[in-house]
Formats: sequence, C-alpha cells, structure tokens
Amino acid sequence: MDEVGVMLGSKKVGIPEKMLAQTIRSERYGPPSTAFALETVPVPVIQSDECLVKVMAAGINHNGVWAARGFPIDVIQLQRVRGEECEFHIAGSDASGIVVAVGKDVDDIAIGDEVVLHCGWWDRDAVADEIMDKSAKIWGYEINFGAFAEYTRVKRQAILPKPSRLSWEQAASYMLCGATAYRMLHGFAPHTVKQGDVVLIWGGSGGMGSMAIQLVNAAGAIPIAVVSSEEKAAYCREIGAKGTINRQDYGHWGGLEDIEDPTKYACWLGEARRFQQEIWRLVGERKCPRIVIEHPGEDTFPTSSFVCAPGGMVVICAGTTGYKGTFDVRYLWMRQKRLQGSHFANLDQCREFNKLIDEGHVQPCLTRSFSLEDLPEAHQIMFENREPLGSFVVRIGSRREC
Repeated sequence: MDEVGVMLGSKKVGIPEKMLAQTIRSERYGPPSTAFALETVPVPVIQSDECLVKVMAAGINHNGVWAARGFPIDVIQLQRVRGEECEFHIAGSDASGIVVAVGKDVDDIAIGDEVVLHCGWWDRDAVADEIMDKSAKIWGYEINFGAFAEYTRVKRQAILPKPSRLSWEQAASYMLCGATAYRMLHGFAPHTVKQGDVVLIWGGSGGMGSMAIQLVNAAGAIPIAVVSSEEKAAYCREIGAKGTINRQDYGHWGGLEDIEDPTKYACWLGEARRFQQEIWRLVGERKCPRIVIEHPGEDTFPTSSFVCAPGGMVVICAGTTGYKGTFDVRYLWMRQKRLQGSHFANLDQCREFNKLIDEGHVQPCLTRSFSLEDLPEAHQIMFENREPLGSFVVRIGSRREC
C-alpha cells in the first residue's frame, strides 16, 4: 500500500492510500446491525480549507442510526444530487484525533496537533451564526467521510484543541450532544438559562441529557430529568439532577388526544397535570420549567408544551420518537409560550462549550467504549434504546492502547 509521508513531531508518519472504515451502502439500509460493514476504502482527499485527521476515537449518536436506516434522509442519494460520486457513506459526527495533513489555506493548525472535532460544516464566508447559514451541513451525516474510519476530512473551523486531561475516548464523547445542549440553553435570548430557572430535560440519562444536566447546574439553575427506569434516575441524580421523573408512571404519551372528545381529552389532561404536579413537588413550589429541552418529539411534545411555564420556551432539536408534533395551541397563545427549533451550534458556542469541558465545569459522561469492529452493535443498542446511560464511543486509532 503506497504511503505519503508527513512529519509528526520528530517522526515521519505515513498516510496510506487506503483505510479501514465502517461504511453504509444503500442496498444495506436498515437496522444498524446489518447496515454497517467494515471495508477498505480510499483515504479522502482534502480541499484547501480542510485538514486530514487520524481518528483516535469516535462518538456514537443518532446521526449514525439515521444514516444506517436511510431515513429520514437517504444520505447516499443526497451525495449524488450534490455531485459527489461515492457509492458508500462513512457516518460519525464526533471524534478526537491527530492532524496529519493540512490544506494550503490552513495556517493556524499544525501537523501533530491533538484535536477534538465538531460536526458543523459551513463555508468560510458563512454568516456570524454559522449553523444558520445556507451552506451549513452536518459532517458525518450530510457530508461524507465522517468519523468511523481510520482517517477523516474536516473543515479547519471544525477543529478545536483536545483537553489534555482527557483520554482519546473521553474527548470523542461529548461535542455533538454537548454543543447542541449548550445552544438550546444559551442561544435564544431572552430565553437563556438563568440562576434559579427550572429546566425540564427529556432523556436525562442519554448523551445530550447528561450534558444538559451539567450545563443547567453550571448556570445555577434547577435540572429536572425525565427517564424510564430507576437505574437511569439514579445515574441522573449522580451527575447532578435535582429531581427525576419516571415516564413509565404516566400513561398519556403519544400524539395529543382528540380535544373534541371530552372523555379522551380529560384523561390526557389529567395525566399531564399529574406530571406537572410532580415537577412542582420536586422543585418544592408551584414553579414550572422556564425551558424545556425537547428531543423525543412526537411522544412528548404535547406534554412539553403544556407544562412549560407561562412566557417560557420549549426548544427542540430532534424527533427520536417521531416527527408529528401535536399540542393544544390554547396553552401556547394564552400563556405566551415560545416554541423554538434548534440545530447543533455555531462556532462560538462550540468553543465556549469546549472551554467548559477543558476547565472541568462539565465532565464527559462516557459509559462504554467499543472496538471499530463492534460499531454496528453499538448503534443497534442506541436504536433499540438499550443501556442508554451517558455516551458511547468506538476506539479506532487508540484501540491498541486499550
């Protein structure tokens, strides 16, 4: 296998023409356990504003699940429409690694830098809130050659310094979920988290929930986490949740019941009020969430919009239980609530979040690591909502050290 030599410290490091990668092909779309396959593929060619990074570890999140299923977006067809002639897709939107090559327009990154990668991909002349720019895409999902390979290509602006105190695996576990939560809590003035605010966090034990709990605490606010088991509740309390609610104790999940059917609606409303009263009990007063961190979508959105405080905000970044959002609009206009969509983060928000990690105000919540060979199983666990405590990563370049 031919190699191109680059200097890494005092050593010459070879960049091979081929690499191992967990790929997705359209004929395999379906459950992650069968959609991913380990293949040898070409190392990507970088453009003038990009860097090539040797991947040490990569984070697992729902982008990989969605890419594997080919739904809601056929990522390979998306590449074809954009003129990228590639028959496979390499997912992965979180990583840590070592820079091994830089484009000719990159003058502030050095070969050998140890880095963390975020998934925001946009043009150099993007608007100040870059994730709102028309060029904005998600690396590893809308952009090919993501993290699940021995090498990856990224825009220079996606590179942040790796906190030196963290292992490769820890450094790969936090950026996508953490920066997403940071924007949801700090990005939509005047509804930014403030001291004393109650914040309701769905899926508190998962990757984003575990980051949101810590970010809420760092702001002096009150995180209340929703979970589905006592094990997950205990984990949330361990990382700082002031209270937890087990959604299995309630029976009103799914789309909003028919408001024109008084019996059905009364049952739904009774359960929603009982859920609201549990928030009050945990907080110690009749104080509703000023911010609701939403991502399940279809199953929980009616309740989120109901329990949100008057003048508060429901901010949503995903639809892991479905994309059909229903709610009683009377509670929206009469109590002047805000519904806000949120998508990843801009560059300043990524930097600020990474700084909080570097300074130890927020800790990575890595709970399990997998080999590259076991990456399909890691995604299948997430797809089936098994063992969703904290974050998962796969070891790639770091696997010989573990």
